[in-house]
Amino acid sequence: MATLSCHLHLAIRRLPGNASRVRPSFSCSVQPSQSNIKVVINGAAKEIGRAAVIAVTKARGMEVAGAVDSYCVGEDIGKVCDMKEPLEIPIMNDLTMVLGSISQVTFRFQYLSKLTLTEHSPLIPYHFDLNEFSQSKETGVVIDFTQPSAVYDNVKQATAFGLKSVVYVPRIKADTISALSAFCEKASMGCLVAPTLSIGSILLQQAAIQASFHYNNVEIVESRAHATDLPSPDAVQIANNLSNLGQIYNREDLSTDVLARGQVLGEDGVRVHSMVLPGLPSSTTVYFSGPGEVYTIKHDITDVQCLMPGLLLAIRKVVRLKHLVYGLEKFL
Repeated sequence: MATLSCHLHLAIRRLPGNASRVRPSFSCSVQPSQSNIKVVINGAAKEIGRAAVIAVTKARGMEVAGAVDSYCVGEDIGKVCDMKEPLEIPIMNDLTMVLGSISQVTFRFQYLSKLTLTEHSPLIPYHFDLNEFSQSKETGVVIDFTQPSAVYDNVKQATAFGLKSVVYVPRIKADTISALSAFCEKASMGCLVAPTLSIGSILLQQAAIQASFHYNNVEIVESRAHATDLPSPDAVQIANNLSNLGQIYNREDLSTDVLARGQVLGEDGVRVHSMVLPGLPSSTTVYFSGPGEVYTIKHDITDVQCLMPGLLLAIRKVVRLKHLVYGLEKFL
């Protein structure tokens, strides 16, 4: 949908006799009306991608505009997500093609023409000159659920088409984050890199930071159903948050080599224990202890749906950014 706005200015000049000459100045502009945020989901066939398609479709103020994945290519993303009705959006394996298909053009034009009026000839054909043409794009966001090695190029492609990016890809290297930050700053384009989209996980991390100023002993215990990416990105993030706060933890056995004591992350003695058993929920528990007490913070994830409120928040916030922001917690 677009809104057409026109302005007509007439300058009438009297000529000898009964003739008049009219110089109209006629300008029009076509601007996109207030519309939904166009969301492209890169990694749409994954479990989290399918959940994102459903969440965006149900959310107010946004809509799925494209689906990218190397699986289920050509299939309707609505059917892949087991939705009641197809979305008429095929899964494509080319991000550039998807971005190009949703890129919108807005043009403005203004022309001046000469019009001569007489008693015998009230209207004489006139001409116009198209002298202004500009391009703009709909508000759009690319959600990246791909791989660390692809993130930088994906954000560059999205930026080339005027779309912001939300990146939820574990294990992104610090060098990639730095390069993305410099690129987004130069391009004045928003990007949100989220180590986690779980609001509960973020609240746990914030509570752990507050507790770390009051306790000298801390251990992180996590459980997962599958032995992949251990320690988990959540545990690593918590350990990083607790480090470099001027606190040394677990001084009594800081240098122990006993494997059963877990893995030390960082230089401040934060230990992580990872338990893997099929059927276990994804769980993270942080134990703090002091004289005569134990303080426990726990967060369980039972379904990928828990990430969707954070994702929708990220989409709504990133459209206003003109640089890179690391961490969804900046908006809580």
